[in-house]
Amino acid sequence: MRPLGIILLAAGLGKRMKSNLPKVLHCLGGKPLLLYPLRVARSLSPERIAVVIGRGADEVRRACGAEGITWVLQENQLGTGHAVRCTREIFQDFSGDLLILSGDVPLISPETLERLLSRHREENAALTFLTTHLDEPAGYGRVLRGDRGEVTGIVEESDASEREKKIQEINSGIYAASPLFLFSALEQLSNRNRQGEYYLTDIVGVGLRSGEKVGAVQVEDAREILGINAREELAAMEKIVQERTNKRWLAAGVTLKDPRTTYIEEGVVIGQDTVIGPNVHLLGTTAIGERCLIDGSAYVMNGRLSDGVHLKFSVVLTDCRLESGVEVGPFAHIRPGTVLKRHVHIGTFVEVKNSVIGEGTKANHLSYVGDAVVGKETNIGAGTITCNYDGLEKHRTRIGDRVQVGSDSQLVAPVVVGDDAYIGAGSTITKDVPPGSLALSRVPQKHVSGWVKRFREKHGKK
Repeated sequence: MRPLGIILLAAGLGKRMKSNLPKVLHCLGGKPLLLYPLRVARSLSPERIAVVIGRGADEVRRACGAEGITWVLQENQLGTGHAVRCTREIFQDFSGDLLILSGDVPLISPETLERLLSRHREENAALTFLTTHLDEPAGYGRVLRGDRGEVTGIVEESDASEREKKIQEINSGIYAASPLFLFSALEQLSNRNRQGEYYLTDIVGVGLRSGEKVGAVQVEDAREILGINAREELAAMEKIVQERTNKRWLAAGVTLKDPRTTYIEEGVVIGQDTVIGPNVHLLGTTAIGERCLIDGSAYVMNGRLSDGVHLKFSVVLTDCRLESGVEVGPFAHIRPGTVLKRHVHIGTFVEVKNSVIGEGTKANHLSYVGDAVVGKETNIGAGTITCNYDGLEKHRTRIGDRVQVGSDSQLVAPVVVGDDAYIGAGSTITKDVPPGSLALSRVPQKHVSGWVKRFREKHGKK
């Protein structure tokens, strides 16, 4: 088995994306496009990987990391042929096979590339490339074949005749090549075409004219080699990725009530017998345990949900951890840094931020708990607020076990409420509350006899 080198092209301007962001950094399934072919490249255990970058080079490096990559800068974008030629120094002493991939082709599989390499090696070819058939091949180079079905060339659409544009077999832009042939052929390219660029596809013609063995391998699933050049194509690819992802989770024992409206990013993990309702977004590094129930319209980013968690309708969770048996919602917001211990209940229009809520504690209605540590079996009444910000700094509130916080209370941090304490409804707590005591801060109720009658007469009302 000869050594393998991989050239990954990621320097394209992506003009049709109409974006200041490099095309290969536009996200698909929550990850930059380039990470998909890069992951496949690494799975083939190559001896060398060269990634050709151009505009936004620093952004691309940061997104992909440096492990096992040689970065090659194409300062002037003069075409794909020129981009590959920029890697010559990296592979000048390389005696194996070179695989050329595109950074905007995310669904190519290791199995297809291994088949390409096997055919290339079996036939001792100078060049072998992947093709497929498309019902609507617009935008792709067409594969030209002779009377016996042999490859006779590739023509880019911008240079194709009307007859050639009707050809449905297209070039994928993915090649296996001999280094000696490849870099020799690149020197023979011309930019005398409508784009004024050096087309990598022209090496097919160079090989054929020089009598080299040039082969083609057809891909049955055309989606594998589809590139992304515009946002419409990115949206179509997103749909394909989501269909594949959702089918995988259905096969793994997860119920999706409406897969068409369920969006699950690639890094997400979901346990068996979890049921997910419609309009749910599971993003980032979210991990969901077994037997969870997500009613619908949930947005979860980097959440950690243990077994048996119930997210009721319309909740938002970000960078938080929920232990087993927790119930959240409906219409609740769990913000970063929050830990909800076992069997906590967070209810309607409750917001929790950067807080630890103890086992069995409940905050069922219309409350804000921020920068707090709350003990177990405590009840937070409706309308309670931990007042954590003084205009300059955040302060913490500490509430003990088995505390009863009455409705419409404000706890002005920093403040400590001891175990088994009671806070009377409508209280503003500015001092620590001793364990087992009742805290009240109400103005005495006052009655003014006859006030209503005088008020109405003053305004001409009976």
